[in-house]
Formats: sequence, C-alpha cells, structure tokens
Amino acid sequence: MPRLLLLIPTTTYRTEAFVEAAHRLGVEVVVASDRPNALQHAVQEGLLTLNFLKPDVAARKVAEYARRHPIDGVVPVDDPTTVVGAAIAKALGLPSNSVESTYAALNKSVMRQHLSQAGVPSPRYWLFLLDDDPALAARTVPYPSVLKPTILAGSRGVIRADDPAQFVRAFRRIEIILRTPEVAAMGDGARQILVEEFVPGMEVALEGLLIKGDLQVLALFDKPDPLDGPFFEETIYVTPSRLPAPVQDAIAYCTARAAQALGLREGPVHAELRVNESGPWIVEVAARSIGGLCSRTLRFGTGMSLEELIIRHALGMEIASLQRDRKPAGVMMIPIPRAGVLHEVRGREEAESIPGIEGVRITIPIGQEIVPLPEGTKYLGFIFARDETPERVEAALRQAHRRLTFVITPAPETPERASQAPEAGLQVDMMRH
Repeated sequence: MPRLLLLIPTTTYRTEAFVEAAHRLGVEVVVASDRPNALQHAVQEGLLTLNFLKPDVAARKVAEYARRHPIDGVVPVDDPTTVVGAAIAKALGLPSNSVESTYAALNKSVMRQHLSQAGVPSPRYWLFLLDDDPALAARTVPYPSVLKPTILAGSRGVIRADDPAQFVRAFRRIEIILRTPEVAAMGDGARQILVEEFVPGMEVALEGLLIKGDLQVLALFDKPDPLDGPFFEETIYVTPSRLPAPVQDAIAYCTARAAQALGLREGPVHAELRVNESGPWIVEVAARSIGGLCSRTLRFGTGMSLEELIIRHALGMEIASLQRDRKPAGVMMIPIPRAGVLHEVRGREEAESIPGIEGVRITIPIGQEIVPLPEGTKYLGFIFARDETPERVEAALRQAHRRLTFVITPAPETPERASQAPEAGLQVDMMRH
C-alpha cells in the first residue's frame, strides 16, 4: 500500500476532502500539520507536527520518519505548505517543484520579478517596506493602484487606491495586518507591501495540473462579479467559461508561460488572470489547487474528485482521464457582510430548495466572531450548484444567496479592537445576504 504525506495547515478547509480521496484509493495517509493534533498521542505513526516556516528542519524530520515508514508521495494542501512540501520531496528524492519555484509562486514580489523578466503579461509593480513613509511612496505610483501583502492569500489585505490619500490609508491598514504576531512570524515578507498598477477587465481562474512541465488545463472558471475594489472579495466561480475559445486558449498559454517563468514543473496550479482588450494578464499563480471547498464543483473521468487526481499524480498512479464532467457547475463563497458575532443563519432550507442547488455549507460556527475582508481570512460558507448551462448555474447561486439571512451582532469592544478598527462603524444587527 503506498503511503502519502499530506501537509495540512490547521486553518484549511480541505483536510476531509484529501483524506477521503486517499481512502478511496486505498492509500495510507500520514498527516503533517503545523500544530499538534488532538489525536497525536493516540495515533503516533500517522500524525506529525512540523514547522512549516522552517522547510529545512521539517524536511530533516520527515526524512528521519521516512527511514522507518517510507513515503511515496507528498501533497501540500494550501499556500503555507507549498515551500516546505518541495523541501520534503527533495529530501526524499520524489518528483516535485523546486523550493525556489514554490517560493517564487508564494511571494508576490518575487513572482512579479520572474514574470517581468520572462515577458509574461502582468501589472507593473513597486515594492515598499513597512518602515517607508507612505505619503512619500504615494507620490511614486500611478493610479488606480492595488496595495497588497507579498505573502498572504485569499485577497487578505488587498486594497485599491485611487489617489494618494487612499494610498496612505490602505498602507496603514495593511501595516496593522502585517504587524499581527501570526503574520509577523512569516519572516521578511511580512515587512513588505507590494503595489501594482490596477489592471481592468474580467477576472477568471484556471485550474491546472503540471506533468513534467506540461500544463494540463482541468477547468477554467468565470468570475461574473466585477472585482474592481476597493477590496477584492471573490464570490462566484462558474465553469465551463463562457469566453470564446480563442480567448480561453490565450489564457491557458499565458498561464503555461507564467508557470515556466516561475520554474514550476509538477503538480497542481491555480492561476488568477484578468482579461481585457490587450489579452490575458497574470494576477497570481499558486503552486496548489483551488482553495476552500471550491473543488467540490469539479469531477473528472467517471466521477474522480480533484483531490483524487492530485494524489494519483503525486504517487505516480495511473490517471485514466483528465476530462472534466461537462455539466456546468459553480460555487459561491459566501462573503461576510459585516464584522461581529454570527448568531444565526436563516433560510438555508429555502436556499437548498432552489433548482440546481446541490448544497449550502456554512463553515463558521454559530457564536464565532467574524471579520470581513480585507482583514478577514474566511468566508461564511459555500453554495454549490450544477445545472444545464453556466447562466442557470450563476442564477441559482444568486437566488440561493438571496434566501439566506445572517444575524450578526457587534463584537464586544476591546481596546485592541478599537485601535485596529477600520473607519467604517460596525452597526448592523441583521443582514440579508
């Protein structure tokens, strides 16, 4: 029985999907996380605790473990595990991306450098440090511009500025995020703010698999909601794309060029692009698969999940087909409308009764404090749909979302929260959709 090492951050939504896929394949699973698991003492051999911020140390620890329990494949599940996953695979002599390429995909500033040097269409950029004077920095960039941390994912800390005053406010807001202990611990990247020239256009997401440097397109998602700022909270993904075939081909070609420029050669890639009259532009390329629970929209061959496909590739197992189920599908990442404490979710049964809706999954527990973007890191949950056309999928997702009501009350005030709160007040008791 092959043995698979899953690198799973404690913050991921995706543990269940990967573990279930491994069990379907008859694969033994070793789970490595960045914090001790509650089952660590009961199941010593199947659970590891690794410091994902120290790839060399983690690789040595896994290599020692593998001498007793050989490992046949490594799968990093989310962004915090891609670099350490590459280091572990190298130490074990397994096919993978290089440490340098995964770091280039993880750090947005390094990514921009590689893409620019290779001539891959991507926005112009400027890099600033937290100690820089934002008022002076604001005079050196064009507008509109987009400010973002170099090392965070999921649109956290990504803010558009249309003039110098907005630039300064955005810079200070991102600074607060970067100085939080959990982010500051990420190293030098936590002291940098990347500024990019805003690229207008429709945004899409490409899900792909690299096999010996060759990009296989698994799915192309349209994002029908405009993502023009001031924040960039993603909502609806629908596949297949409704863009013309030549445009889709150009998107795939641009993504393949970007992966090559970064040095990526093996495993899943998730790319975000903008498309306008000049063609596709790379926003980001991540050396991992689509995040959250969004992979549930994808099925391959005779019902294979995306996670099963990724595990098969990591273990060198046969993949009968990379062909996606052609029935249109989509997902809505339910945005957090206001900061506060989530007390109740109403209308779930009504939402799930909409034709085409496959399910509504609320992923934040009742009673938990919630924080919207750009400071937040999570969505309220996910709505899944499948129907005969992409238009019907999109309509079903929007209709189901309108059925949901979220009862949110202000969180208890603390001195720390008062010092970090954005300018807008938190004054909602109940918010529909």
